[in-house]
Amino acid sequence: MVKRKVVKRIPKFQTYEKEAHFWDTHSPEDFPEEFKEVKVKFRRPLRIRLAVPLEQSTVRELEKIGKARGVEPTALARQWILERLATTQR
Repeated sequence: MVKRKVVKRIPKFQTYEKEAHFWDTHSPEDFPEEFKEVKVKFRRPLRIRLAVPLEQSTVRELEKIGKARGVEPTALARQWILERLATTQR
């Protein structure tokens, strides 16, 4: 069992390594007065999915471009749709 040094306040750390070591040997529960409760709001997930029939060659092209940009093909398609809608006059 690791014996913990009693600390009343969370110290200031000179490096991330020292802070990491501190939290490896301490728990936030050791400092109940140092934290305050906060309210968190979560964004609603997207509720509607739109099925768009595409040719296999189109899907492959989306996959190729998405891979080059580091995004999934569905995210790329969504981005392009939103960009086009933003530039379309209503």
